Amino acid sequence: MTMLEGMAAPWQAATQQDAILARMARHVAVRFSIGGVGFGFGATEPGFALEAPEAVWDQVLQWVPPRHHHSVFALRMRVPEFRITGNELAFVQHVHLVRRVLEIGRWVRAGRAGPVPASLRPALAEPAPAEITGRYVGVGEHRIFIEQAGTGRDLICLHTAGADGRQFHRLMADRRITENWRLTSFDLPWHGKSPPPNGAMPGDWRLTTDRYVAIIMGVVAAAGLRRPAVLGASMSGEICLELALRHPEAFSGIIACESSDHIQGRKVGWAEHPLVDQMTFTPEWIEGLMAPQSPQPCATDVWWHYSQGGHATFARDIDFYSGEWDARDRVHNIDTSRCPLFMLTGEYDYSCTAEHSEATAAKIKGARFQRMAGIGHFPFAENPPLFAEYLLPILHEWRGGTA
Repeated sequence: MTMLEGMAAPWQAATQQDAILARMARHVAVRFSIGGVGFGFGATEPGFALEAPEAVWDQVLQWVPPRHHHSVFALRMRVPEFRITGNELAFVQHVHLVRRVLEIGRWVRAGRAGPVPASLRPALAEPAPAEITGRYVGVGEHRIFIEQAGTGRDLICLHTAGADGRQFHRLMADRRITENWRLTSFDLPWHGKSPPPNGAMPGDWRLTTDRYVAIIMGVVAAAGLRRPAVLGASMSGEICLELALRHPEAFSGIIACESSDHIQGRKVGWAEHPLVDQMTFTPEWIEGLMAPQSPQPCATDVWWHYSQGGHATFARDIDFYSGEWDARDRVHNIDTSRCPLFMLTGEYDYSCTAEHSEATAAKIKGARFQRMAGIGHFPFAENPPLFAEYLLPILHEWRGGTA
């Protein structure tokens, strides 16, 4: 008997008894299988199937799966033996059910008694609330919302695609950082509290390298920042490299996380498909980019933030992240003697992998790369306490006068 055959009956029973699935599956009619084990929610005909060799499922159903085996989307992009067959639209519409069924499978395989908790992610001791001030500044035609916390040298924090400055609230609550650094975050236009310009229509947002740089430099000037250091990840990690190219003298140092000179294959039409709920699909797609060790409150916040994006805003950001952005012909021109550059990438990032970032860093003389264990694509949002252990030594070095 195979592992999955032995798990089938208790796994199916646990899904039928799970309160979280019962809530998720209201008004749902779908049936699917995972490795040949079937699960049904108000339907008799199979809609789709997740297929892979037994060895792959052995990795997926570990309590803490290894990199590229922790989510369906990671499997699909990075594990050649894995495939989804059947109705792909049905899969996309019900991917939140698939994720929960896999969580229940990990619980059952570990031999734990029910009921299955709402999340298998670890808990987190929350810091005292950050002392944050917010206001609007004008940058060209845009009203940009900025938030600040701390005192000392300036550090400007750039949010990821489709998100906003809330990603930095827990870093802003870390007194080890804010006692020496003033953190400034801002919401890009069309994101968070920064509205579209007058007369714009939903879906009009476009992000290009030139526009992105111009907005950042405008915020630096409008907020009165003094040669700030810069922190970004994902698409904002990419633009960090562009800032190092175009404006090295304007910044005291750059920390580009989850960044490389070009990322292919990350555009996704489902993020604006008329038959797909963006408020469910987009955060589920994002969920799979986080490490399984990321604390539950942080991961929940990331999911929640991504469920609130404006129409097509996330999709347009991805057009930049995995399309318009391409610096393969110029990253080697970055002069780290004028602006120090650190590149940090989480081991669980399957989009911009650690290998992608390390290869880019190798093209830049003086760039320093580090892989972050136990972290995924959103380091400052998904696991701020762990990310701070990588961030603080860099900030300490820069305060020591070596940058």
